Amino acid sequence: MANIRSAEKQRRQAEKANTRNRAGKSRLRTALKKGRASADQGASDLSTTVSEIDKAAKKGIIKKNTASRYKSRLAKAAKRATAK
Repeated sequence: MANIRSAEKQRRQAEKANTRNRAGKSRLRTALKKGRASADQGASDLSTTVSEIDKAAKKGIIKKNTASRYKSRLAKAAKRATAK
């Protein structure tokens, strides 16, 4: 247990950030699952999934390149499904 006030404050802030990041990560995972499912069905409209990915990258939940990779793979899957 922290004895110093600044350490106690840092613990509280870290707890809040942890909760916020966990919620954002969960939201992103759900959007990715839905996006992958719709891409497999051949849906071309992936705007909601792409939007969630961009929001997560903007908030620092995932890195910019990771977001780009997710979007690229989604688009590739959707293109492959429509080609069938």
